[in-house]
Amino acid sequence: QVQLVESGGGLVQAGGSLRLSCAASGSFFSINVMGWYRQAPGKQRELVATITSGGTTNYALSVKGRFTISRDNAKNTVVLQMNSLKVDDTAVYYCNADQVRRLKYLPFSNYWGQGTQVTVSS
Repeated sequence: QVQLVESGGGLVQAGGSLRLSCAASGSFFSINVMGWYRQAPGKQRELVATITSGGTTNYALSVKGRFTISRDNAKNTVVLQMNSLKVDDTAVYYCNADQVRRLKYLPFSNYWGQGTQVTVSS
């Protein structure tokens, strides 16, 4: 199994900052893509940002310029620095590990963390 543990969520005023972190643990050979998704009440889960093992990043337009994703491949961690937070950023944020090789002879797998609540108040 692969465990993804998120931390750093909380309550913050609009315009403030939060830093989310996610650590992957367990038995696996590699994780090609790590990222963050979020889901607000009554809405579908959406991509926030992803980063490959090579450092290529992808951001949702709504967070570009405000959020920064980074990754430490050696530690299998991914961090989302969220600045200039808006009320619309309120959601449960989920860490994601994609294209995970748990066994070399099996297809890639995808894993999700348990989620961490981010609430932005006005």
